[in-house]
Amino acid sequence: MSVQWFPGHMHATRKALAERLKTIDVVIELLDARLPGSSANPLLAELIGERPTLKVLNKEDLADPARTAQWLAHYNAQARTRAIALHAHTPGPARALVAECRRLAPHRGGMVKPLRVLIAGIPNVGKSTLLNTLLGRRAAKAADEPGVTRQEQRVALADDVYLYDTPGLLWPKIVVPESGDWLAASGAVGRNAYDEELVALALLRVLQADYPDRLQARYRLPQTADAIAAMPADELLAAIGRKRGALLAGGRLDPHKAGEVLLADFRAGALGRITLETPERYAAWREAALQAEARRQAERAARRPVPAGPRPRRPSAAEGGPAVPPDPGS
Repeated sequence: MSVQWFPGHMHATRKALAERLKTIDVVIELLDARLPGSSANPLLAELIGERPTLKVLNKEDLADPARTAQWLAHYNAQARTRAIALHAHTPGPARALVAECRRLAPHRGGMVKPLRVLIAGIPNVGKSTLLNTLLGRRAAKAADEPGVTRQEQRVALADDVYLYDTPGLLWPKIVVPESGDWLAASGAVGRNAYDEELVALALLRVLQADYPDRLQARYRLPQTADAIAAMPADELLAAIGRKRGALLAGGRLDPHKAGEVLLADFRAGALGRITLETPERYAAWREAALQAEARRQAERAARRPVPAGPRPRRPSAAEGGPAVPPDPGS
């Protein structure tokens, strides 16, 4: 299954974002700490270019601390990049954002040259919640669903620091299949873009491999953690569904409802602190996806007749073409 979600308002957001970035000194990219690679927008990376960037791994309270440390080290090793982890509801760490932005742009500051910061990220990653925490008041509408923020707004974080909040933005084509599954599992895409059962099965396979003890404890399964790790995913989802009452008339299993149960527990942190990818794992997925995409493009080209005259230029992601997922090593 390929998860894709790019509603109409995101086209306008992309154009507005490209225009706003011309005046920005530092970009804060808010990532989901449970899926840092998959929640990094390749379209945004292309638009940012060489600007200093602060990678913020939000929802760290839901993520695996050891893997969060790996991702922070990975991003902090990159040029013109800083990375921190936080929980958007916590005032202290959130206020550290201003200090980090000043370090990234030391030439800006004061009333004559105020620091101009833009915060961006995928839908439902917590931008509005973070903004409200920074200001100590409700300045942005926050909800546990994607696509709530639709317009840019500017707020003053200090006398000489202005922050521009932008709507959540995905990219026109999600090339890495695993990223599509994790974005759906985290609630970053609209529910009409994916099948809960299929996404739950994809999520379950990672949980079986990395966190089988969490599944055993949450759903009080009689099997050992090793046995849970070895079960076919559909059988395990059925066992979870029966434990949680996901049944149809006559006691038959409702696999769709069982998938909803697992996804709801993951999003709420009921399974414990979980991270679905490491820098190395995401890099392998990305490389495999790019190779598969190159093969598809080559097959399409082989089937098309060669046009006469010069070949038209392929549009970039910023212009509406397919976005290439960011290389975690760059």
